[in-house]
Amino acid sequence: MTNLEERGHLLTEQVNPSSANLDRLSSLELVDLFNQEDAKTLAAIASARTQLAQAIDLAADKLRQGGRLFYIGAGTSGRLGVLDAAECPPTFCTPPEMVQGIIAGGAGALIRSSEDLEDRAEDGEDAVVRRHLTDLDVLVGITAGGTTPFVQGALQAARRRGTSTVFIACVPAEQVEVPVDIDIRLLVGPEILAGSTRLKAGTVTKMALNILSTGVMVKLGKVYGNRMVDVSVTNKKLQDRALRILEDLTGLSRQEAGFLLEKSGRSVKLALIMHWTHLNKEEAQQLLETHNGQLRLAVDSLKNLAP
Repeated sequence: MTNLEERGHLLTEQVNPSSANLDRLSSLELVDLFNQEDAKTLAAIASARTQLAQAIDLAADKLRQGGRLFYIGAGTSGRLGVLDAAECPPTFCTPPEMVQGIIAGGAGALIRSSEDLEDRAEDGEDAVVRRHLTDLDVLVGITAGGTTPFVQGALQAARRRGTSTVFIACVPAEQVEVPVDIDIRLLVGPEILAGSTRLKAGTVTKMALNILSTGVMVKLGKVYGNRMVDVSVTNKKLQDRALRILEDLTGLSRQEAGFLLEKSGRSVKLALIMHWTHLNKEEAQQLLETHNGQLRLAVDSLKNLAP
């Protein structure tokens, strides 16, 4: 592994020649420079497309078997993982334990800097042990510079337990080699503000996590077409979204959609099955379970009534 005391050679620590006069730029020039540099995130995602697809398939397979998906990181990387995990239950109605984020320093580190804790590899190992990771789980280690001991310790502990491992970093593999099942490198180049990986590295990491978690949920049947049919109806905004999905996919009026939603126990997925198949709630639930939560497969199995 790379010498942790000497990091100047890492891509994320190098100086960006395009921003050499950063402190002399006008506000408009600053915005234009950011826009120019942020465009590199799209190319980085495209270059890692195969590895991202592999991670989606791996995680979906493990979750389908009852496993869990964990993100682990420190600082910005840890916060991004926690954010992505926290957004899965309201978006896809997943149980909180299915996708979890682990950050060095715990919950307090989400709002107060605790970057010094990233140097403790033993804390990463302990996080894996305390959550009882198994061979059904997937651990995604996130570290822009690739060298964070907290993440490295967690990945090593996970591999010893037979857990599938994924690594997300913004430095090339030849700079930091990490033994994992899937190695995702998002090479966006040096930051506008040298070493500030909350910028391009943070942006491209958020993009990658968006793709990973959404892709996994699509594979798990949480989506019908491009609609979030497993949306958790927990507030007015999400209730409006649920009703619009029902109106659009069934042709029902707003009032009729509302009645159907309540009849289904506020489950968009069950409401759609009930409408398309004329089954009652219990029968619709049983049909859905038979097809592992896959709405399209469940409905298509009965007379192909889905539009």
